Amino acid sequence: MDKEKEEKEKRIDYKGTIENLKLTWKYTKGSRLYLLGFLVFTVLLCAISIIVPIFSAKLLIYVNHSQWELLIKAAIGVFIFEIFRNLSRFFYRKMSMLFFRKTLTNIQVALSKEILSLETEEIDNNTSGLFIVRLNSDSSNIAVVFERLISVITEIITNIGVIGGVYVINKILCLYFVLTIIILYILNRIRMKKRFEKDKELRKINEKNTGLIGEMVRGLKDVKVLNSEKNFIRKVESNLIEANNTRYKMSNVDRIWDFWIGSMNDLFSLLFIILGIKLINMGNITIENFIIIYMYRNRLYNLTSYFSMLAEHLKDFNLSSTRVFDIFKGEKFKKESFGKKKLNVVKGNFEFKNVNFLYKEDQPILKDLSFKIKANETVAFVGRSGGGKSTIFSLLTKLYHPQSGEILIDGYNIEDLNKETLRGNVSIITQNPYIFNMSIKENLQVVKPNLTEKEMIKACKDACLEEFIESLPDKYDTVVGEGGVTLSGGQRQRLAIARAFIRKTEIILFDEATSALDNETQEQIQKAITNLQKTKTILIIAHRLSTVINADRILVVDNGQIVGEGTHKELLKNNKLYKELYTTELKK
Repeated sequence: MDKEKEEKEKRIDYKGTIENLKLTWKYTKGSRLYLLGFLVFTVLLCAISIIVPIFSAKLLIYVNHSQWELLIKAAIGVFIFEIFRNLSRFFYRKMSMLFFRKTLTNIQVALSKEILSLETEEIDNNTSGLFIVRLNSDSSNIAVVFERLISVITEIITNIGVIGGVYVINKILCLYFVLTIIILYILNRIRMKKRFEKDKELRKINEKNTGLIGEMVRGLKDVKVLNSEKNFIRKVESNLIEANNTRYKMSNVDRIWDFWIGSMNDLFSLLFIILGIKLINMGNITIENFIIIYMYRNRLYNLTSYFSMLAEHLKDFNLSSTRVFDIFKGEKFKKESFGKKKLNVVKGNFEFKNVNFLYKEDQPILKDLSFKIKANETVAFVGRSGGGKSTIFSLLTKLYHPQSGEILIDGYNIEDLNKETLRGNVSIITQNPYIFNMSIKENLQVVKPNLTEKEMIKACKDACLEEFIESLPDKYDTVVGEGGVTLSGGQRQRLAIARAFIRKTEIILFDEATSALDNETQEQIQKAITNLQKTKTILIIAHRLSTVINADRILVVDNGQIVGEGTHKELLKNNKLYKELYTTELKK
């Protein structure tokens, strides 16, 4: 079955090609005029390439017969056509670049939206390289398809027309060209099949390598402190060797087959001259007509290359289209889905009802979990690591879906709520927030593009970050590096807290959001959180129990279940696990 599938992949799926072309055509909106211009100049170039050999042949005839006046006229004619050729090529390239730029942008923007709409588990189960390569490389192969097809098909039609002209001049030479073209075409098809196998293999390896190199760059600090540079480089080297070996094999296919096809081409040219001389001696063709046909010989031999090129472009296009449109279609990669219910006002009540969740089979995280949170209540979740606390937040924001049970906000199942109602009213600040490789201001504008300076400064003051920003030479325009690498852990957390304050959502989730802060800063942030109490629903996950003793309620989570509930004082008296956790912290 695998071999049958492999053979099927090597053949061109014309039905699939048409479907992929239709899908791609949607993304040419706004650039179709450039494509029309590209077509016009392509036809002009082909027409000129037919006319010039005729003039060139005449140049040889006039030189041979010392007809100098006619020679000069023919030379001027060639010069004029060459100028037109250069102008046509200039505008041909310009139209091509403008069309490609616009179409590629349309595809990449649309694909970026699709990637952002994928289920979280799809991101978890695949390397980032898979999506990066498809966004960059494969989308480029799709965007260029119409230009490639127009160029190649125009060349094929033109060259078929040339064959028709050769047929009119001399049928024997035409038959000779047709036979040699068929032989060269067969050789090119064999070459293309072998190359396609290596190309497909190389793309998979490149996805893996892109993901690994991305991990290396993002995890640079950890690689250094773990003193694992050698081990990491060994792994990178192994992957790169595999990729480069495959690339070499692909180039080797081209090299070997180019040699054989080129040699056959040269042999056919030699045989063509021998045949032509014989026909001239027999009076079957004039020297002038023979020279004209001779000038066209490379175009005719290139016809096989154009047929193979067309097949290669279509296969390359189909391969890239399958990889990109797999993401669009949502069959291979699951998409997030939201309900249609819109709540104009979200109060902030929510409830977990008999919720069960697991990431992997036979490894349950939450077990029949039930609890209620009232609007404007501050509730803390505490417990041992791995008990399921962060999972509660991931389910509440619908990053994952429970296997059973319900999660309600203001009495409505979150599965029925639209995206804006759910995520537009919930902010989450994690222990390791992702800070984008932008300026501080741009990181804040991610959540509110029309952010005013007054709002920005207030949010940063409330997050105890404003004093640090003012100490920077570029202040809010300071670029913080990928992942906020130029910031300390505490500064990244405070920037994330500032982002949450800007959103002003009804529900705010703090998932170990002050873990990297020193005691003084944590105390200040605690004051900012306290100021929000009674006006927002605030949920806090914390290992430092000292940060949540003033919460309205504390829920103790252990092994995916609530094993205790109450105030700090109540739990110290009544809950063994809470008392154990608090005592351990005091000792530290």
